[in-house]
Amino acid sequence: MMDKPPDDWLKARRRVQRRSAPGRLRTLVSRPLTVVVIVAVVVLGAAAGITAGLTSQSSVSSSDCQRVVIPAYFDANTWSQATASKPAPSVMILNPATGVGAGNAPDPAFQTAVRQARAAGTAILGYSSTDSGLRPVAQIEADTRNYKAWYGVTGLFLDSVNGISSELPYYEQLASYIHRIIPGSSVWLNPGIYPDQQYMSVGDVVMVFEGTYAQYRNIQVPSWAHDFPPTKFANTIYGAPSSSQANMAISLSQRRNAGYVYVTNLAGSNPYNALPSYWPSEDSAITTGCGQRAAITLP
Repeated sequence: MMDKPPDDWLKARRRVQRRSAPGRLRTLVSRPLTVVVIVAVVVLGAAAGITAGLTSQSSVSSSDCQRVVIPAYFDANTWSQATASKPAPSVMILNPATGVGAGNAPDPAFQTAVRQARAAGTAILGYSSTDSGLRPVAQIEADTRNYKAWYGVTGLFLDSVNGISSELPYYEQLASYIHRIIPGSSVWLNPGIYPDQQYMSVGDVVMVFEGTYAQYRNIQVPSWAHDFPPTKFANTIYGAPSSSQANMAISLSQRRNAGYVYVTNLAGSNPYNALPSYWPSEDSAITTGCGQRAAITLP
């Protein structure tokens, strides 16, 4: 087991990532209403014989298949495009109100989009920023109630998590409330880095990486990460321009024990405002690549 890094180390590392990753989910807090949350959806176990270059090899069992989490920070029409994919994405993150939470009233267009997604078998997470542990608990609890009442979500995605031990009680309180209000719900935490290991007992899924493809190639994975099942981890990678780079990122994520993945070619202040340009190939990999794993050769 790797020793737990001290809080001040984690805080320093997060400050570096904030400077180097301006497109992080946390930056959407101040985005206009037109920015709706994407949730990352990316390919599964690997890309097998995909027309846009997502190639794969090396058989693995179906239990190794990854799940697609679509960043759905886009408009309702794009939601319909995503959920019409075959197969439909496993998870989509809903952010109808400027990147903070559920907003003050339901959005009819998104209510329709969510119904369509749920009918297709997609799990829906409501987005709620924790503002690095500074947002009042009562506001996030209100998000939980509103997302349940207005959209029938299956869980919440808590963004802007520092992942340090001193803030653990705050997230324990939130997770307990969410599970109580939405029975059987899934609570996702997004520190964007590997947090204090204790967070693994709080989040049902923890997004342990969010950043660019260039950053992703060089991250260090703590040894304890392989003590958990892949379904505990999510990776979101943006700024991967080509389908071949997307394929490499997917392959790396498999080696890093990530059960949920999203890769996009988009970058900048909001890399989640549309589906990636290679989305059709990515979606094909969900079906054809499930029993295969991509070769890992970094370009």
